[in-house]
Amino acid sequence: MKIRSIPLALYVHFPWCVRKCPYCDFNSHEARGAVPESAYVDALLADLEQDLPRAGARSVESVFVGGGTPSLFSAEMLDRLLSGLRARLPLRPDAEITLEANPGAVERGKFAEFRAAGINRLSIGAQSFDDAQLRRLGRIHDRRAAFAAAETAHAAGLDNFNLDLMFGLPGQTVARALADIADAAALRPAHLSHYQLTIEPNTAFHRSPPTLPDDETTDDIQQRAQAELARHGYERYEVSAYARTGRRCRHNLNYWEFGDYLGIGAGAHGKFTDPATGRIHRRWKRKHPRDYLASAETPARIGGDAPIDEIDLPVEFLMNALRLVEGVPTALFSERTALPPTALEPGLSRARERGLMALDGDRLRPTEPGLRFLNDLLQEFMPE
Repeated sequence: MKIRSIPLALYVHFPWCVRKCPYCDFNSHEARGAVPESAYVDALLADLEQDLPRAGARSVESVFVGGGTPSLFSAEMLDRLLSGLRARLPLRPDAEITLEANPGAVERGKFAEFRAAGINRLSIGAQSFDDAQLRRLGRIHDRRAAFAAAETAHAAGLDNFNLDLMFGLPGQTVARALADIADAAALRPAHLSHYQLTIEPNTAFHRSPPTLPDDETTDDIQQRAQAELARHGYERYEVSAYARTGRRCRHNLNYWEFGDYLGIGAGAHGKFTDPATGRIHRRWKRKHPRDYLASAETPARIGGDAPIDEIDLPVEFLMNALRLVEGVPTALFSERTALPPTALEPGLSRARERGLMALDGDRLRPTEPGLRFLNDLLQEFMPE
């Protein structure tokens, strides 16, 4: 396997937020008192130093700074982080560098400072423009703050931004969901993530579940929202992602196309192809910020490191690639896994017989039913 031909990205995790949302199962922790910005940036860079051998002399295509709420950090600290990354890893001159931002944790003027630090893309967690729903979701912002965040991004020259929008919210009607779509489109984001609220274990909503719309309503919302987004010029290219021409998220595409990525920060996950053995590994870091900070300069920062068994590689590849509406070239499977296309059988034949995958000779592509019932499709490729 030619490691140099596999693209490399970097994920940076900031674990703190102002308040934990009741639906959130991410590794996020409410900030109690001052966040240790400088110490955490030092820990991130020390963590990266030890992961550098996994890069295999490749340039980084994209950086995604997620959380938590990384926009809680100062622009000065983000500038120090990005400078430290560039000093240790070659970043492509046109690298996509995304920062997640919560409208309720962004001071006016901060976006311009983020841009000056090197951020060239934002992902703004609007979730809804309905104040009642935002309260139910435990968000710390309101409709006005969401609009202000998008307008501030435009004013700062950060037109390449994503809006996160949820549907299937407690008691949500089709009309209210489509109103959210209209509000989002009016803010002219380059990209829009439209995903269904799910109740995850170890969340407040799991302990005390709200009443959600039935399957018929959520299906109707998704189909009509998809049509509305297309009417506004947003092309659906992934299960829950829509973009204007040329504005697909390069970082997320690297995930879906089974590229490599390093993960630094508390609880961060990475996937890399070992330059020495060619084996594909998943690695994750210790979750709690306190534990991570105490161990970032040592091997103890690693929460786990597991090679993916060859028998599991087909489904690992497909659970990413088949999220893409257009699928991927069949040849990409062999390029990323070093396995022959025959390793996809007999699952590929069964999926085609069930109408879950299209009969494209040179592409692995889900049909519309395959996209809607992705778990059923992937079951065809599970090791027996």
